[in-house]
Amino acid sequence: MRRQLVIRVFLLALMVLGITLLHYLTTTQKDQFHDIYRRLYYLPIVLSGLWFGLRGGLGSSLAVSILYAPHVVFQWGHRPATNLEQYLEIMLYNVIGLLTGVLSSREQAQTRRYQRAAERLEESYERLRQQADQLLAAEEQLRRADRLSALGELSAGLAHEVRNPLGSIRGTAEILRDAIPADSPHREFADILVHEVDRLNRVVQDFLDFARPGRGGEDAVDLNRVVDEVLTLSGRMLEKEGIDLCFQAGDIPPCSGRAEQLKQALLNLVINAMQAMPQGGSLRIVTAAADGGTVITLSDTGIGIAPEKLEKIFDPFYTSRAEGTGLGLAITARIIRGHRGRIEVDSEPGRGTTFRIYLPGQKPEPARSSPADSTSH
Repeated sequence: MRRQLVIRVFLLALMVLGITLLHYLTTTQKDQFHDIYRRLYYLPIVLSGLWFGLRGGLGSSLAVSILYAPHVVFQWGHRPATNLEQYLEIMLYNVIGLLTGVLSSREQAQTRRYQRAAERLEESYERLRQQADQLLAAEEQLRRADRLSALGELSAGLAHEVRNPLGSIRGTAEILRDAIPADSPHREFADILVHEVDRLNRVVQDFLDFARPGRGGEDAVDLNRVVDEVLTLSGRMLEKEGIDLCFQAGDIPPCSGRAEQLKQALLNLVINAMQAMPQGGSLRIVTAAADGGTVITLSDTGIGIAPEKLEKIFDPFYTSRAEGTGLGLAITARIIRGHRGRIEVDSEPGRGTTFRIYLPGQKPEPARSSPADSTSH
């Protein structure tokens, strides 16, 4: 911008000085040339008004008048009729400079107003877009709330209509299995029956856990201990699947919450990682302090998750496995949000997935005044 300003000023000065030199160096006998030179003065005057507004137009016309007036007085003084015409021309220079500058200043001011209006319009559009995004997010939350409400009603029915008969079926299946010799070919069918009843019971339990998360008072939870208990539960399964486990416990503050729920959330993530590594691999868990709370990082070397699926993995009933219910990660996300935390995921297909859980530190208990304090006033 500054370079453009310098170029314009230099060009205008060059034009004015060049035309003035032509006047002074051309003999007064060549009237036709001086008529042309006088008209050429309008070019820098008009350009100055257009480029620099009122100050530019008047400044240029005054500069031309000051430079041209001595030429009129000293070189054309012997021709009074011509002098009058030239003085009128000088007046016209200033009139043109004034008019051009005024019109240009108004146009520039109007342009600035349009630019400010465009900026305000763009800001309004951006706010409107953000509000639209918020409305869409709120609408999506309402849809999820509707689904959860329907799921809660369904779960209540499942609890009474399915779980009780399942217990009877499993007990009967175990009696029948025990009555069949271990080497009998029919023993396999009894084992399948017991296994499928257990699987159906787990599905029902997943529905109940998601629709009606446990409630109760919050306690100070040692997250390192929770992770250690989860790995104790799942360690044998991980070893059986050929998965190397590494747990790096950091110096972290306690958090407020329910240990059993957090254990369930972490166990779901460990099972999810195990299912993503059917050929074995490694699972690394790290706890570290962050912003007064704790971040738990779980990284696996599994098959990874496609980018277009990352946004859906925490949705209820979304699963990529034929035998899955699609509730494991949804339950985990709901538990974490219930503890005022958040969960993030990064994944690269073919290289693995990383989950990060952020949980706030334990809330300080409000100070209680002692009886002595209350009676001393």
